[in-house]
Amino acid sequence: MKLHVLWAAAAAVALSAAGAAAQGGPVKIGVLNDMSSLYADISGPGSVVAARMAVEDLGGKALGQPVEIISGDHQNKPDVGAAIARQWYDQDGVDLITDVPTSSVALAVEEVSREKKKPVIFSGSASSDITGSKCSPYAAHWTYDTYALAHGTGSAVVKSGGDTWFFLTADYAFGHALENDTAAVVKASGGKVLGSVNVPLNNSDFSSFLLQAQSSKAKIIGLANAGGDTINSIKQASEFGIVEGGQKLAGLLVFISDVHSLGLKTAQGLQFTEAFYWDQNDQTRAFAKRFFEKQKRMPTMAQAGVYSAVHHYLQAVQALNSKDPDKVMEKMRATPINDFMTKNGTLRIDGRVIRDMYLFEVKKPSESKAEWDYYKQLQVIPADQAFRPLDQGNCPLVKKS
Repeated sequence: MKLHVLWAAAAAVALSAAGAAAQGGPVKIGVLNDMSSLYADISGPGSVVAARMAVEDLGGKALGQPVEIISGDHQNKPDVGAAIARQWYDQDGVDLITDVPTSSVALAVEEVSREKKKPVIFSGSASSDITGSKCSPYAAHWTYDTYALAHGTGSAVVKSGGDTWFFLTADYAFGHALENDTAAVVKASGGKVLGSVNVPLNNSDFSSFLLQAQSSKAKIIGLANAGGDTINSIKQASEFGIVEGGQKLAGLLVFISDVHSLGLKTAQGLQFTEAFYWDQNDQTRAFAKRFFEKQKRMPTMAQAGVYSAVHHYLQAVQALNSKDPDKVMEKMRATPINDFMTKNGTLRIDGRVIRDMYLFEVKKPSESKAEWDYYKQLQVIPADQAFRPLDQGNCPLVKKS
């Protein structure tokens, strides 16, 4: 019994010492995303590049030591993502996890972050539940969400006459949230939802699903998917002559990497909502030029968001001279977000970053002057209109604040 007590005391001392060492050690940031599958172009290695650029721009150090960036592939599996997050927080001394596309993985990682009381900043994930009923004091949703995508694209399409919809929905948390949020906007705007079909993640054959959408006679086929699934569904819709037949596609989450893969001939006319485009102004062009030199591709909004998130986090650490999670999160909420993609942005108590969003349309081939010259901006969606009102998300932190 005495040996057991002594062992337990020694273990407690060791754990305490390890915790103290971790708190006093270098700042370590883990970029967790899909490195090899359908979302690799959206985030993937490019998000690691963006994180390292943010570190470089702040001198490469925090708390007097070099900032470390590591990366991991969650394979779009919630259990894999949660396991990596747990190891990073518990054993590897990671102070911040960022990116995390695939909302089901993000929600699982958010739970680990809450349990460990360590920050996570989502850039590549979309579900508005992250700052809704699942909100956490240690989580921030940085770049976009399903509410903003739905209200930006959905309302614009309905106003232009697209008042009947059928959804092709990725069958996991993100897809369902995006369909639900967009359907609510369509109905509130006087439109009708004629049906929907759930499509397995990372699907290669959309033929049966597109035939259902075609037979619905809906004016708009809403693509509640992303990455490789968006690319495949648009390509196959073109092969089936769906647009030529009078129906239109609404890409509810489109990235510049998708348009690049599709080509302007196929993607022209698509309207969608984004937080960033490389050719908006001198600052975005300067960032994009540096990114392109390293990655040979223009940055997506998810990758730009990783830069912005890491930059803001490290600024808070440097200002406090501490990486204490509670203090850093408080400092991040108290400090306006200003960088190449965000002007006077704010981090709310529910974790939602409030910033302007933009409605874009893909150019016709004849309108494009060079490779990656793909978008024309149709509308600025002001920050106070782009995201869900604070009192409507059912976040427990709002009720307590």
